[in-house]
Amino acid sequence: MTTPVLHIDKLHVAYGKVEALHGASITVGAGQIVTVIGPNGAGKSTMLNAIAGALGANASTRGAVLLRGVEVGAWPVEGRVAQGMSLVPESRDLFTTMSVEDNLLLGSYARYRRGEKDYAAQLAFVYDLFPRLRERRLQAAGTMSGGERQMVALGRALMAKPQLLMLDEPSLGLAPLIVKEIFRVIVRLKETGVAILLVEQNARAALQAADYGYVLETGEVVMEGPADALANDPKVIDTYLGLNRKSA
Repeated sequence: MTTPVLHIDKLHVAYGKVEALHGASITVGAGQIVTVIGPNGAGKSTMLNAIAGALGANASTRGAVLLRGVEVGAWPVEGRVAQGMSLVPESRDLFTTMSVEDNLLLGSYARYRRGEKDYAAQLAFVYDLFPRLRERRLQAAGTMSGGERQMVALGRALMAKPQLLMLDEPSLGLAPLIVKEIFRVIVRLKETGVAILLVEQNARAALQAADYGYVLETGEVVMEGPADALANDPKVIDTYLGLNRKSA
């Protein structure tokens, strides 16, 4: 049996006495898009931050976080990134006064320090995915539109050549046409073999792009299955997709 890129097993996250994640278990294989959907406050972003090691000092965790079979739950963020994890946070966290290209190149800094020299080829790959960024590579990131900033954030994560790419609400606040473009790129990335963990409130778009899905409610995984099966499940339709799913 092939070792998955990511497996979390019975992961709990607590802030003081308040537990935000209750024994969640998920698996993401190579070249697979796995989505986690659920309402606001369900614990989706908490899950991603726990996997990435980016929780605050007041949070405590228990359970296993396995990256290609290696337990990394006690590792710092930098160690997880060096082993192939990249997280695109909901806030995007760009260096707004720096150019688009400099923001992108920062994503490859750890690889550059390790002596890897193919960052130019990876930059060309990112520009191929997002031609608009090539056109505006010298523009300050802070002057870009929301959709363009999301492209920069995603491109910067890809500069690290991750084995696991985690996306936190990539469609948040974006116009429908930009959302379609972002999801087009996500699906295309699957062809490169990268494993993608997608946290998304736009359940319809997420399930259309994903291979497998989990439904998280109040910190617990309450449903899981192939994405097309979830998209046709009456409970998921009623709660997350509405009645107009066939028109999407």
